[in-house]
Amino acid sequence: MLVITGGTKGIGKAIIHKFSEAGHNVATCSRNVNDLLALKKEVEGKYNNKVYVQSADLSVTEDLKTFIGFVQRIGEPIEILINNTGIFIPGSIHNEEEGNLRKMIETNLYSTYDITRAFIAEMIDRKSGYIFNICSIASITAYSNGGSYAISKHAMYGFSRCLREEMKEHGIKVTAVLPGATYTTSWEGSGLPEERFSKAEDVAEMIFATYKISPNSDVEDIVIRPQLGDI
Repeated sequence: MLVITGGTKGIGKAIIHKFSEAGHNVATCSRNVNDLLALKKEVEGKYNNKVYVQSADLSVTEDLKTFIGFVQRIGEPIEILINNTGIFIPGSIHNEEEGNLRKMIETNLYSTYDITRAFIAEMIDRKSGYIFNICSIASITAYSNGGSYAISKHAMYGFSRCLREEMKEHGIKVTAVLPGATYTTSWEGSGLPEERFSKAEDVAEMIFATYKISPNSDVEDIVIRPQLGDI
């Protein structure tokens, strides 16, 4: 089974379609229950797989625990874990609203840390599994209007690199995915043409191709930028 957080839009939704097409059952969450039910109906109506959905705000501890328990009760082995939940609040470090950094650390980093710790034990027991952490090009690049976001994504990238070192001896692969500007609903109204962005489907294709390589190799990082460069 594939477990992916934040699966109803953008990159998460594209990943679910790609892995569902290949026959994987999926468990996912988002904050909007209507979006989840629409996703479940759409994907199960198109592919021969199951989609398990649970509403949750992973920056809230109780919601995070609810989602973990929900996945565990499904009872299927977790073959792939994709940490995709994230939030972007623009602002500069010196004058942004109080709480910006805390909110993004809780959502972008702590949820990834807690979800991974909850599910990784069974992968270690089986000596197999794959973890993809959806970081950002902001994990390696600083932006003047995205200081706290970049801080949280730098931290997530560090988490991913450390986890990969830990998991080598257990036969578990860990890949950090660093997309640049990718066209999703969050960019609607930006005034920029859609072709200026990377496609969410391209990110999903790269993740699926990476998952399918032989056990001999591990892709440490996937960096995807728009063809014309960063926005």
